[in-house]
Amino acid sequence: MILTVTPNPSLDRTYEVPSLDRGEVIRATGERMDPGGKGVNVSRAVAAAGQRTVAVLPLGGAPGALVADLLDQQGIEVAPVPVAGATRSNIALAESDGVLTKINAPGPELSGAERELLLETVRRQSRDASWIACCGSLPRGLAPSWYAELVARAHAAGARIALDTSGPALLAALRERPDVVKPNAEELAEAVGRPLTTVGDAVKAAEELREMGARAVLASLGADGQLLVSHEGAWFGSARVAAVRSNVGAGDSSLAGFLIAGGNGPDALASAVAHGAAAVQLPGSVMPTPSDLDPAAVTVTAEVPADRVLKEPVS
Repeated sequence: MILTVTPNPSLDRTYEVPSLDRGEVIRATGERMDPGGKGVNVSRAVAAAGQRTVAVLPLGGAPGALVADLLDQQGIEVAPVPVAGATRSNIALAESDGVLTKINAPGPELSGAERELLLETVRRQSRDASWIACCGSLPRGLAPSWYAELVARAHAAGARIALDTSGPALLAALRERPDVVKPNAEELAEAVGRPLTTVGDAVKAAEELREMGARAVLASLGADGQLLVSHEGAWFGSARVAAVRSNVGAGDSSLAGFLIAGGNGPDALASAVAHGAAAVQLPGSVMPTPSDLDPAAVTVTAEVPADRVLKEPVS
């Protein structure tokens, strides 16, 4: 079982539009409503793969009830933490050329009692978990050190932690040695405080995160592929993609694929790449099922192309 923790979940509405013209009336060609938040998406991807998952998340108001109902419809066990504030609603506009515009609401502010209840719920639910995936931004009321506290408590209980967050929350949690962290290229550059222009730059940045405490780094480089850097070495993975339809939740699908495959080594990286590549070819934040995967399109190598210039350099 993979347990996910989403401190700031959302109700996500995705609209497919031909193009985004500011100040104009835009008619959507398709729409979806999904439970959102990075950890929620990981649970959705795990469930789509036919594996058991439990989602821990604070929920409040009508949007929170709808998130719980949508997850239940997808066969995902929910461990809700009742909060006074309403769960946030987010909007994504997906253009036909693959460009995505997102509007993310801030979410409710958690009280001291709600913070403790969230940690206690994670503790109760983690007994049977092979992995705990802690994902996304922190809502108001949770200090940047909150993830660090969660990682410390989970390790004390013998659990393995995958962390997907950024900024001060990521840096604070590194001192507690999470088992794997999953930044994208922008988050990786922010963590080390310098631009990334080549795959080699990304490898060096990942190695620095390991020096700061991460036991392994799974880095998403967008269209350029993914990196895995651990004490065993470094691997680079990429996949052929026919057409990008939406990248919403693709990184979360990748993390799910990585954890489903054991969360370690090149086979797990190949699974992560396959899940991410499948996700970007699906509408909205639809998560891939096994039939959507194309393992033959995936390449993983220990010969990392360090000199390759990133298609989307991060400055």
